[in-house]
Amino acid sequence: MHSYVIGLQDIDKTSHMIVGGKGASLGELCQVKGVKVPGGFCISTEAYKQVTRQIPIMNELLDALSLLKIEEIDKINTLCDEIRRVIEAAAMPGNIIKDIAGYLTITGENKAYAIRSSATAEDLPAASFAGQQDTYLNITGKQAILQHISKCWASLFTGRAVIYRIQNGFDHRKVFISVIVQQMVFPQAAGVLFTADPVNGNRKVSSVDAVFGLGEALVSGIVNADNYKVCDESIIEKKIPEKKLAVYALAGGGVEKQAIEPLQQNMAVLADEQVLQLAHIGKKIELHFGQPQDIEWCLENDVLYIVQSRPITTLFPVPEAADEERHVYISVGHQQMMTDPLKPLGLSLWQLTASRPMFKAGGRLFVDVAQNLASAAGRDMLLQMMGQHDPLIKDALITIIERDYISIPLKNNDTQIGVAINKSNNLPGEIPVDNDPAIIAGLIKRSEEAVNAIKQHLQTKSGLDVFDCITEDMEQRKKLLADPLNMGVIMAAINASIWLNKKMEEWLEEKNVSDALTQSAPGNITSRMGLDLMDLADVIRPYPAVIEYLQQTNADNFLDELEKLDGGQQTRDAIVAYLEKYGMRCAGEIDITN
Repeated sequence: MHSYVIGLQDIDKTSHMIVGGKGASLGELCQVKGVKVPGGFCISTEAYKQVTRQIPIMNELLDALSLLKIEEIDKINTLCDEIRRVIEAAAMPGNIIKDIAGYLTITGENKAYAIRSSATAEDLPAASFAGQQDTYLNITGKQAILQHISKCWASLFTGRAVIYRIQNGFDHRKVFISVIVQQMVFPQAAGVLFTADPVNGNRKVSSVDAVFGLGEALVSGIVNADNYKVCDESIIEKKIPEKKLAVYALAGGGVEKQAIEPLQQNMAVLADEQVLQLAHIGKKIELHFGQPQDIEWCLENDVLYIVQSRPITTLFPVPEAADEERHVYISVGHQQMMTDPLKPLGLSLWQLTASRPMFKAGGRLFVDVAQNLASAAGRDMLLQMMGQHDPLIKDALITIIERDYISIPLKNNDTQIGVAINKSNNLPGEIPVDNDPAIIAGLIKRSEEAVNAIKQHLQTKSGLDVFDCITEDMEQRKKLLADPLNMGVIMAAINASIWLNKKMEEWLEEKNVSDALTQSAPGNITSRMGLDLMDLADVIRPYPAVIEYLQQTNADNFLDELEKLDGGQQTRDAIVAYLEKYGMRCAGEIDITN
């Protein structure tokens, strides 16, 4: 026979569809050594399904809800009110009541409980649904417990929960709800622990918010919480605001706001050792779940209880590191003025061609500049480079440098700068180079010869051999880019541009003069492409039929169709010649899939 009630100690992460995200998380927490979780049980999602299947108009109401759009807020709220009303009014089947009553006999029917909703679309890595369903505290007596279980089922259809599901693409019919019945903790303090700083994303810093009494004072925003920051088992920051109110449980059930005594209003909620203990517990929980956690905690009689843990979904992902060293990542895409995520093919091509390691996170690539920050010379050069083309990254680096708890040991006296500029991905320090303009022409000729050679070589290959040939050639490209002569020219150009901009602003109050000059410099391929594109436009301009056709067509064979139009052959020849010389051009083209 099916049991609708499962003890928390019998639940783990595989139970997600039976007890929802919050229930599965609590079951996992019960298995973490040294973590205290108040005892209790879950009413499974099967109970919710049985109740709602018995409501005659439930399907009709869900059909109507599925047709509503996010902007129809008034209609959503009205329909949600009706759905909640019919769920709360529905009779609870006797077999479900029997299972709940049986468990209450074991845990104590007259004890106080916290009754909390736990939906299957909840506490997920990418969508937390935090606060979307309801929680009821200090509920006593069998009838009151059964009544609030029905309220929790109905809370699956609060307006905010429905809107959140629409925003995140969840089907209302495929989201179910469990209910957690957990022994009530009567805390002297409560709050939230983030195992990574939720403001700046620092994974090395834990952040603790704490209030007197129940955590409802923090959730409802009626009081400013204490905040403690912990790094490397030390408290690095404290904020202790004035606190005039707290929420406490009442002896007969329910909760109420109470004024805090004047002498206590400016006191720290937690002692230092309690803050450090919390941070330590948080790291154990983070290790168990394998990612940063948003944890709710209570302190009762100086014992810390954990009542919930979910992933922090607001953190931007960071590249995986196989060590515990400090890493400072700079976005490659931002330095190429391409902030969109790259597709997997684009990511792998960059990683294949880059001459220094590139790390993936959030569909983007990053270079680690921690070693550049480890020396004074490296810091100065990196900040100078960033200041020239990305002041926001420079500001972020300055913030990191100024943190007295960030220290990065220098390895092998390495001060090389590498910040993925001009697609070379390497910018070393001063490299001696002869003062001979012919060097540039020689480097260009060498590059063109290499391109022609690989083109001819590829024509002799087919199938998978083409990819092997390209991969082998990539290693040759890297060697050419890393050639000290090549890098010397790049550094000479960068240093000259920096000097010119500085002096022209100083002498003539003109900013970024070098930007205008370098656009017309011989051998500037980017400018040449733009100028040749204008020449291509000039070829097309005299032919209105061609212009109209190009503006409207989406055909893959549009070049062949051009030949039928007046001026079409001239246009086709000009386009083919441009593509032969430069390849395709588009926005965000550092991602080859574009």
